[in-house]
Amino acid sequence: MWLRKSRCLVSCLCLTLFFVTTAEAKNLYVNNVGGSDSQDGRASNGSGGKSGPVRTISRAIQIAAKGDTIHVAKTTDPYQESISLQGGRNSGLVGKSFRIIGDGVVLDGRTEVPKDDWQLVSDNTYSTPAPSPYTILYLGNKPAERVVLEDDVSDVPALEEEQWCLVNRRIYFRTNRTKLPREYDLTYNTRRVGITLVNCRHVIVQGFVIQGFQLDGINAHDNVFGATLLGITARGNGRSGISVGGASRVTIEACLVGNNGKAQLRTEGFSETKLKNNDLINEDPKAPAIVNEGGRIREIEE
Repeated sequence: MWLRKSRCLVSCLCLTLFFVTTAEAKNLYVNNVGGSDSQDGRASNGSGGKSGPVRTISRAIQIAAKGDTIHVAKTTDPYQESISLQGGRNSGLVGKSFRIIGDGVVLDGRTEVPKDDWQLVSDNTYSTPAPSPYTILYLGNKPAERVVLEDDVSDVPALEEEQWCLVNRRIYFRTNRTKLPREYDLTYNTRRVGITLVNCRHVIVQGFVIQGFQLDGINAHDNVFGATLLGITARGNGRSGISVGGASRVTIEACLVGNNGKAQLRTEGFSETKLKNNDLINEDPKAPAIVNEGGRIREIEE
């Protein structure tokens, strides 16, 4: 009798804790045009006081707690930051995931190529240092046409107008005869990773366009369990669109991943990756749809 009452008491206590902790989970709002990091993030629109959206996703993550949902407003400007979800504060509760929702928001890792760093090397071909071996040169808002060469090339590479290549950590770009490099809208990927997940559980990342990062658009680095990447577009990143490593367990669903430097999806370690209704574009044989350097990959049927 006593044991039965004790079990009942424990069950009631657990149920009460579940509803209390779930009720405490809150919504936070980010707006990189109308927000301010001095505001509390509790409202989608600011009124000039303390309450209103924060300006950066990083600030929202910093003030978030378990089970919260971060709503990132799509504005006219991309969000130019690298963000990291890690530990208990950026994890979900039982029955309620920690969510970060972009709804078409662009997370961009590029910066402008310094206009004064270009050197004329031959005819109308110019050269400038590359930030990393995974550098991608953008012309306008998309990667410029690349010619892939080996690093042991000693002569100035032969390029057509508005083509580029990467040799010995230098970018070579051939302009139109009537233009200088400074007259082009040229950017390259300088931030390392768009979204990093580490040591977190029950996380949903949804609806982001992630482009122009040196390594990966998203990297589930290690000890990430019960994470879902939903409706993500990852493009134009130097190494991979999505990377899953360590002992992480990640589901990738309804994502479009293409035009990344070395792989669209990369796995390693003892990870497990579940794939459902994704489009992994592998038009370039040097950047296949999947590069499996360890871990298990499972296709989920409808």
